[in-house]
Amino acid sequence: MSLPEQPSSYAAGQKGKTGWRRILNAAIYSRDGLIAAYRHEAAFRQLVWLHAVLLVLLAVAGFSLPVSMILLAASFFSLVVELVNTGLEALTDRVSTEKHPLSKIAKDVGSAAQMLALVLLALLWGLALWQAYA
Repeated sequence: MSLPEQPSSYAAGQKGKTGWRRILNAAIYSRDGLIAAYRHEAAFRQLVWLHAVLLVLLAVAGFSLPVSMILLAASFFSLVVELVNTGLEALTDRVSTEKHPLSKIAKDVGSAAQMLALVLLALLWGLALWQAYA
């Protein structure tokens, strides 16, 4: 019995990289992903600016360190969810741009995940402001 042929692709050529080279490549791919999301996805750009404003507010609000860390983590969580949602949408469009019930489910689920992340962010900010200033 013979083994199936390995695909000759860019990804297959990257599989053998280890050590520092692999870490450097991963950092470059991550940077490229952030740049692509910012350039091509309006929702990601809007969230980046929203979180920049929230970061400034966080710096001047005078919250305790634990509260500040929770709010910062919630902001990063929202950005991570949007990156995953953007990737899911891009992959869905790569497969087919035709309307299909499964494509709709994939995109709607990604959107719902982002909505929940933003609801969490709003609740945490509301609670932090209420605790600090009420």
